[in-house]
Amino acid sequence: MPHIELNNDRPGIVGLFQYRPETARPLMELTEVLLRGESTLSRGERELIATYVSALNECEFCTLTHATKATAQLPDGMIGALESSKLMALLNIAAAVRQSGHHVTEQDVASARAAGATDLEIHDTVLIAAAYCMFNRYVDGLGVIAPDDEETYRRMADFVMERGYTDGLKPA
Repeated sequence: MPHIELNNDRPGIVGLFQYRPETARPLMELTEVLLRGESTLSRGERELIATYVSALNECEFCTLTHATKATAQLPDGMIGALESSKLMALLNIAAAVRQSGHHVTEQDVASARAAGATDLEIHDTVLIAAAYCMFNRYVDGLGVIAPDDEETYRRMADFVMERGYTDGLKPA
């Protein structure tokens, strides 16, 4: 049960966005750029970074939401994606950001570069990790509903994969 009255029964961050659309807009636009915009990282890889940070933060809703999207967009699934040394190095950076930005070391960045990561990929990994720390705290801090059925997450993932994150800004 959410800690505040949202006046809707939408799950997770969706309910928060519906509650306060004026704050939802910039957050959804940021998410669209980070997870679906132009990048040399695939959409699935970026969803996996969001999943990993959310799992480390123990945010059930965000972990399940982004894991569903990552799995659907990674040709070899999440396990296959983890065979990439570049992605593993970027996940290491994401984990460091999750603790504190000061935990990212020169060695972390050098390891990512040695594995083939570009400066833009390192930048976007740091920003995805930082954003998902905020999103996870937003969701869990207000005690929103985290559905326990896979179908809800699949429907949300299908919507985003087909229409994007900002399409939800349009009136229902």
